[in-house]
Amino acid sequence: MQETKKKLRVGVVGTGYLGKFHAEKYAFMDDVELVGVVDTDEPKALAVADKLSTKAFFNHKDLLGIVDAVSIVVPTPGHYSVALDFLKKDIDVLIEKPITATLSEADELLNHAESRGLIIQVGHLERFNPAVVALDGILKKPMFVESHRLSLFKERGTDISVVLDLMIHDIDIILNFVKSEIKSIKASGVPVISSHVDIANARLEFKSGCIANITASRISTKNERKIRLFQRDAYISVDFANQNITIIGKDAKTANGLIPGMGIKKIEFSQTDVLKKELFSFIDSVKRRKTPEVTGQMGRDALEIALNTMEQIHSANTRFLGL
Repeated sequence: MQETKKKLRVGVVGTGYLGKFHAEKYAFMDDVELVGVVDTDEPKALAVADKLSTKAFFNHKDLLGIVDAVSIVVPTPGHYSVALDFLKKDIDVLIEKPITATLSEADELLNHAESRGLIIQVGHLERFNPAVVALDGILKKPMFVESHRLSLFKERGTDISVVLDLMIHDIDIILNFVKSEIKSIKASGVPVISSHVDIANARLEFKSGCIANITASRISTKNERKIRLFQRDAYISVDFANQNITIIGKDAKTANGLIPGMGIKKIEFSQTDVLKKELFSFIDSVKRRKTPEVTGQMGRDALEIALNTMEQIHSANTRFLGL
């Protein structure tokens, strides 16, 4: 008689816009048992649980002892306390970005996880975008990076700065691409609709000599998620939303092309469920006890740059605008 493969017991804390999608992905994984979903908003938790044929809980501590791993998809101020409760019970965690609200909170979680051999993965979703994954082997030593992450206004996310809401995605990606220490940061931004900064720009200078110019806005008239990278032999443009890459590089065969001596190549990928890939990766890390693609330390590094950016914006606004 064939032995039944034991399923990994997983829970989701937070059933808001993103949390409900975490729960849906887990519910349809063959080797995962979605033990339950948690939300302090009882009707919301019940609705998601009923749809996915699982249990609803209204306090995250009710999952302690009955899950092996958990997605934490609550507002940022709650990341630290919720994650710590699970780590203390030797439960691996996926924490949505940003990892925590402060560096000291992030450090405590990292130290606790390391001391007990636990996994912390941070939900920097774009790392699993096929257009980003495909740059491995194409991207060499970028010297200039320009990114734009623009979004139509949504009420969701306005409880934090656009730097932590949107820009931090590109900060994480750029840190992963450049792989160099930061030399200096210059930033500006303003609140327009919410009480937090709604549009921001940061200029990062790396010790390698690379410069990154990052813009994020949640008051745009269009949605756009693009990054452009310049290196010695090529210009590379990545469209996150449409999941494609355009590469303009040296090519002797195109002497009479649009750009003499340069070939233009566009690589398109079939639309991929990036969240599903991220969660599969997390489950694989938990089962195989391997380092996740986006570690807690990586999440902490991105948070440090984001907080530094926010501090500069706050100081400039205090001096010049009296905000």
